[in-house]
Amino acid sequence: MADGFSGKIKEKLIEAKQKWAENGRLLTGQADHAHENRLPPGQREVKDWPVLDLGITPHVGTDDFRLTIDGEVENPVTLDFGQLLDLPPFMAKNDIHCVTSWSRYDNHWQGVSALSLADLVKPTSDARHVLFTAHDGYTTNVRIDQFLDDDVLLAHHWEDAPLTEEHGGPVRVIIPKLYFWKSAKWVRQITFSKTDKPGFWEVRGYHNNADPWTEERYG
Repeated sequence: MADGFSGKIKEKLIEAKQKWAENGRLLTGQADHAHENRLPPGQREVKDWPVLDLGITPHVGTDDFRLTIDGEVENPVTLDFGQLLDLPPFMAKNDIHCVTSWSRYDNHWQGVSALSLADLVKPTSDARHVLFTAHDGYTTNVRIDQFLDDDVLLAHHWEDAPLTEEHGGPVRVIIPKLYFWKSAKWVRQITFSKTDKPGFWEVRGYHNNADPWTEERYG
């Protein structure tokens, strides 16, 4: 599916968002290092959940779902959906913040915590970064400490219902402390790596770290 990726995505959307990075769109210069406000700088609260993607919605059913976790780990695995559900269940409530300026409060998730996945695959001491690949060819990256935070999970339910296809179902990454482009939809591979590898938006002008509170929108 990734082979036809560049030809299928909405090039105009990508060009527009690259322009945002070039022009510093939405930057306020008012970092909130102390998190004094619930809403990060430059954000607005929404009650719905906007759908943002690259113009492709992969059709991955739970019967077809496979998640490979590999790289710098002692126990690389490929899990089907049932095996993922057999891992310790994890529930979380958090706010999410999109670089396009919207934030949504009090999202309820069910899934598997990143810490449980790490217990399963046992990252080596060489692992410093975590790289994500999605079924639409999308990629993104975080530091290992950002992934192994206690609020990070692979979610399969949102608000007590199975995660819908448009929002990344059957399984997506949730890293609530970072702008939401780091929370890859339709995840199919998680690679623990010695070295960093900036992903789709990171190589197009977006910040490698993506902290909403210090407005790391672009880098």
